[in-house]
Order: sequence, then structure tokens, then C-alpha cells
Amino acid sequence: MNRTVKESSTDATFQIACGFVAGAERVGMKPDGNDLAIIFSEAPAVVAGVFTKNRVRAAPVVYSSRIAANGRARAIVANSGNANACTGQNGEDDVRAMAGEAATRLGIDPDEVIVASTGVIGVPLPIDSVCGGIRALCGNLSQHGIKDAAEAILTTDTVPKLASASFECAGAEATITGMAKGAGMIAPHMATMLAFLTTDVAMDAGPLQSALAAAVESSFNRITVDGDTSTNDMVVILANGESHGKKIQPDSNDYEAFSSLLRELCQHLARQIVLDGEGATKFVEIAVRGAATDDDARAAARTVAESLLVKTALFGGDPNWGRIMAALGRSGAEIDPGTVDVSLNEVQLVLRGEGVQETEGRAAEALRSDNVRITIVLEKGNCDSFVWTTDLSSEYVRINAHYRT
Repeated sequence: MNRTVKESSTDATFQIACGFVAGAERVGMKPDGNDLAIIFSEAPAVVAGVFTKNRVRAAPVVYSSRIAANGRARAIVANSGNANACTGQNGEDDVRAMAGEAATRLGIDPDEVIVASTGVIGVPLPIDSVCGGIRALCGNLSQHGIKDAAEAILTTDTVPKLASASFECAGAEATITGMAKGAGMIAPHMATMLAFLTTDVAMDAGPLQSALAAAVESSFNRITVDGDTSTNDMVVILANGESHGKKIQPDSNDYEAFSSLLRELCQHLARQIVLDGEGATKFVEIAVRGAATDDDARAAARTVAESLLVKTALFGGDPNWGRIMAALGRSGAEIDPGTVDVSLNEVQLVLRGEGVQETEGRAAEALRSDNVRITIVLEKGNCDSFVWTTDLSSEYVRINAHYRT
């Protein structure tokens, strides 16, 4: 399959999938910059979505999960600087007001509008200003507005996150485009992140949902910065058929090609989120091999990735393998300490449960790299997993100690 993947938000040729337009506006919920974004399909579209597992769910998550379940949507309205979470009935009313305002201006039904928010929890939305911004923005959307939209949804992020892929599918040249935000409060099962994807393939909502769920499981659900799962996260994809290819059918070669590329694109976005982790100085992959079950492999990788002691050791450049062993021991995975091997950037740290003292100097040298891979072999079965994470720095503490001040 011929395809190209772009990640640069500065690429002048970067634009949204065919039949979509986007843009951004400043409302004033953030100290500076745009904080309102809209993505709109000029043709009817189907929608799929995956939402936070947190039981404290923001008003836009409750609303948008219902819209996604219906399988049809044409617009995404997202704001940053205010999460509209834990805001009671007023928050629910504000979501409906945002959807209604966008629907009126775009000439669609309110039930075709996905609403998303990110920012501070527990603060009422300045709904009059938000609706005013929606009115202004709906008349100023374009294909190249995707870059402005990607910047408008950022909070503590330092860079926008974009990815696009084009490929031959169902007899036509098709495109998948994605944008995401997230830098902190990032953990598997969704995090304080938003990701919006658009594609011009033709597909029913059911198969699109299955493809998205599988892509999320191997991308956004494999990242963690700090182990916190947010109230607001969602990944949403719109598909409008404007590539004019044949409708993609489940279990077809075209469906497999689409699903593979969607997974790859989501992994690009997920990797960008980890690279921009709050205060992060290292991109870290925790790879677990030879677990007894898939659940064991995931649990072992995630526990090591979220261990504060492991993460701070990585920041300090200390190859403290004992912290890795301790994390494995409390992960719930089936392990025999006497069969565990641990390597750091191909340097063997642990062999059959015991430290390899003569390699610690080389391991410390390896930790000077910005990219670190910790490989853990359990010798309990044939199941593997991975998690992408970061180190934990003093800068992370500074950012989150003063998030509201």
C-alpha cells in the first residue's frame, strides 16, 4: 500500500482530509492564543468515538458519547482553558448551547455536533463569549485551518500535534488526518487528551467504531505520563466518503488497510503526546516479553511505567534496576524473580533476577540518551506488551503545583 505520513505542523502542504474544513478563534479562556476550534464536514458523515473511563465525566463527554453512539455527526466544537467538568446542570446546558449555536450556523442538526472541552475543572464556562466565538468562527473555516485548530486546543502542551496519511483505498486516493492535545494527566484508558480524526473514506459507523477502538488500544491506551486519567478525554473520528471510493466493507482488504493506517496514525499522535509530556526529558518505552497472559503483560508494563521511583531514577540518570523489580512484583502479573531479565538500551541490567554489576556504568551512560527502552523478559509465556512513558522531572512538579495560579 502506497502511503505517506506527515507529522509537521509547519508543513505548508498539510491540510485536512477532503470535504472537511476547520478553524480557530480566541474567546479568552486561556491567557493568550486561540482557545476555540471547529472541525466541519461539508458532506454528511458518520462518527465513532472512544471516551474516558473515569467515572467523573465532564458534561461534554456525557453529551458527545451519546452523539457518537448514534453514529452520525458532521462537526466537532472544542474549547481549551476550561474543562466544563463538575459544573452540574449549568455545564450540561452549556454543552447543548454550544452544539445548538454551531448547528444553527452550520445548517445541521444539534445531534450532529460533537462537543469537547479541556482545561481547569470546576469552573463555569463563559458561555456567552463561547457562543459568540462559535458564531464568528463558523463563517471562517478552511481546509488549512486544521493547524490553527490544533493549536487552539492546547493547554500545557508546548507544540501542536498533527499527523496525516494518504493511501490508495477502495479505488480512490484517501486521506486520514488527525490532531491531538495532551501533555499531563496522561494514563492508559484515555487521559487528559483530545484527539480528532477525519477521513474521506466511505464506511458505516459500526466498522469505523471497531477500527477506532482497536487503534486506540494500541496507541492512546499505551501511553502514560503521570498515571492520572482525566474527566474529559475523547478520541473521535468523522468519515464522509468524499474520496469517492467504494464503501469499505468489514473483513475486506480495504478495511484491513484502513485499520492498519489508522492505527499507525494514532501511534504517531500518541508518540507526540509523550514526547511533549510535562517536564519530560526522556521518551521511554517499557517493553514486556514472555508474560503468561496479555493482561499480565499490560499490567507489568504499565506498573513499571507509572512507578514514581522508576521515573525519577530515569530523570536522574540512575539505572536503579531494583525499582523495576519492585514494580514488577506488585504489578499483579505472574512472575518468578529467578527468571526475570531486564535490559536498558540493550545493556543487560538483570539476569535471572540478579543485578549484573559490571554493566551499571554502561547503563548509566545509556541513560544520557533522550530515548530509553527498558526490555523486561518474564519467561512465563508468549504474551508481549509495551507502554510509552516519560521520566518525571522537577519541572513536572513546578507545572502542576501552579496549574491554576
